[in-house]
Amino acid sequence: MLEYKSKWYDCTLHKVDRFFASSQTCSKCGAKNPKVKDLSVHTWTCSCGATWNRDENASLNLLKQGKLELGIR
Repeated sequence: MLEYKSKWYDCTLHKVDRFFASSQTCSKCGAKNPKVKDLSVHTWTCSCGATWNRDENASLNLLKQGKLELGIR
C-alpha cells in the first residue's frame, strides 16, 4: 500500500530495518530503554529527563533515521 501511494504521489519510500528500536531509543539522547518493549508502557521518562509518549518518540526516531539514510541533517 505504501509503495503504491509513494509512486502515485511521486515520493520516495524508505524502509528501516524491522528490528530498529524506534520506540525504545530516546530521540533526545539516544539511550535505550528495554522496558518499553512492553506494549502496555505508553509513556516513559529517560535518564536524561525527557518524558516520551512511545509513538511520538518512535516517529521522531524514524524521521531521524530516514534523514540519516538520505544524508540530510
